[in-house]
Amino acid sequence: MNEEIQPDLLAAVGHSTQETEFYTPLPPGYEKGRTKYVVVLGTVMSGLGKGIFSSSLAKILKDKGLRVAPIKMEGYLNIDSGTLNPFRHGEVFVLDDGMETDMDLGTYERMLDENLSRANFTTSGQIFTRILDRERHGQYLGRDVQMIPHVTGEVKSMLRELAIKSRADVVFVEVGGTVGDYENGYFIEAVRELAYEEGEDAVCVVALTYIIEPQSLGEQKSKAAQLGLRQVMQTGLQPHIIACRCPTPATEKVRQKISMFSNVPLRRVFSMHDLPSIYLVPEMLREAGMDREVLTLLNLHERVNQRMEDIARRRWQHYVDKLLEPTDKTVTIALAGKYASLRDAYASIDKALEHCGVHLGCKVNIQWLDTTEIDARNVADILRGSHGIIVPGGFGSRGAEGKIECIRMARERHIPYLGICLGFQMAVVEYARNVCKLEGANTTEFEPNCRHPVIDILPEQKKIEGLGGNMRLGGKDVILQPGSGIFTLYGNVEQVRLRFRHRYEVEPRYIETLTRHGLLFSGHAPNQPIMQMLELPPEVHPYFFATQAHPCLTSRPLNPDAMFLGLVRAALHRAYPQRELPAIVGKPGNSVS
Repeated sequence: MNEEIQPDLLAAVGHSTQETEFYTPLPPGYEKGRTKYVVVLGTVMSGLGKGIFSSSLAKILKDKGLRVAPIKMEGYLNIDSGTLNPFRHGEVFVLDDGMETDMDLGTYERMLDENLSRANFTTSGQIFTRILDRERHGQYLGRDVQMIPHVTGEVKSMLRELAIKSRADVVFVEVGGTVGDYENGYFIEAVRELAYEEGEDAVCVVALTYIIEPQSLGEQKSKAAQLGLRQVMQTGLQPHIIACRCPTPATEKVRQKISMFSNVPLRRVFSMHDLPSIYLVPEMLREAGMDREVLTLLNLHERVNQRMEDIARRRWQHYVDKLLEPTDKTVTIALAGKYASLRDAYASIDKALEHCGVHLGCKVNIQWLDTTEIDARNVADILRGSHGIIVPGGFGSRGAEGKIECIRMARERHIPYLGICLGFQMAVVEYARNVCKLEGANTTEFEPNCRHPVIDILPEQKKIEGLGGNMRLGGKDVILQPGSGIFTLYGNVEQVRLRFRHRYEVEPRYIETLTRHGLLFSGHAPNQPIMQMLELPPEVHPYFFATQAHPCLTSRPLNPDAMFLGLVRAALHRAYPQRELPAIVGKPGNSVS
């Protein structure tokens, strides 16, 4: 940054005065120049995989011993992702601190193998709420509050606060949407200001663009990409790296056109073409030299730990080798939910099954089932050929009876079953109806005046319902019953930590009836009558487990969740009863041993 500007900037920390228009919020403790920033933008269209690129690049820098911290910035006015319909925005990913976020945060956690927090996610709703709250408290000293400098200043402040909290060498900033969208324009302007204020070697801008490949032409076309990149440069940002998204590798001709048009050296115009798995992207980036380019652009070579990188790379390569290894074992897992037509609605489950398939040396095919189309007459035909069944979480009554029929079929036909959140609750309802013979058993979420409310909101939760605080969100401890199946799966530990997102619980007055008829509640909340896990004994069913938690949210490529590992292994046994299978004993977040 120019030396004559810097003193004014530092003098104007936290507010804008009539003497200067600079607005540069520097949070207490911020060391200017210590933290670098990589900003990832999208052009041409949304859904290019900015989160996959950003998390993959962050991973290979973390492998080198650098501390990284991602943040996803969304333009919508919602405070968080909790109220978004999965059909519109994919799954809601819940962080350990209870923040409900975009599904890209799941990609970051899986790639980086670390837990993130609400500091790693923001929306326009959050930004504007903070600003209006400060305005009402007179913190802008009588100034008219404007998009520039105050809103953009708030964005810069959040990025710097993350830098302080994480002590990151590099903060990865993913701007949601596409350059040119109205809602993310102020994010991009904030990034431009950040680059101006932080100075040289501080901000690296990456633009993802789409290379069109019309089947009728049989060749790649870069014009849309060129126009998209022009929009980036019109914002005042000069890309340093360009990732070309395309079904097949970008041709040399296309890369040359993009390079010439954008003033980006050819070596930094990278082909990010489709791969069999997102877990192959980090090595693709490394082989293309993108890690070296970023280190050079941000002047970070001196912070690299080569030995650490060698170890991390070997571990990851071992996983990738197993991922690509041919296998003659295939299992089919039926995923019975009401958002089955949009696979992003169950992205974490999809990935958790992929992790387990790699560790158990098999291919896991997911049979996507819409439970709104399932009933007692067709359920047997629909599930024929399935080696395992998952009933995932969700809200609302649509498709609920279809889920109950799938659970009944799993229980009666001894098909391995894993229930997640609502899948836990529906397993209780199914057992109450068909084993305990409690006619009319249901959840009060769907039928408030049902005869047997085996699932209900607990009294202590009802007291705070009006305050909107009755949702159990985020990481919670679960006490496991010694000697139970779940106790064994998690490596004979008495307590595990999993993530939750639900309101309704097993009604305590029905627990005795359910257990007397053979249902085992093998996990519960500490010091509360909240049942968190259930199972059927092995002499009754080969694998029947359910949990109020979402164990898929904490499954990682190198550390798959034990409940998912158990399901896939049981499915393998059903598909190949004569084969010897590996034992699975692990902990949440721990790999098979």
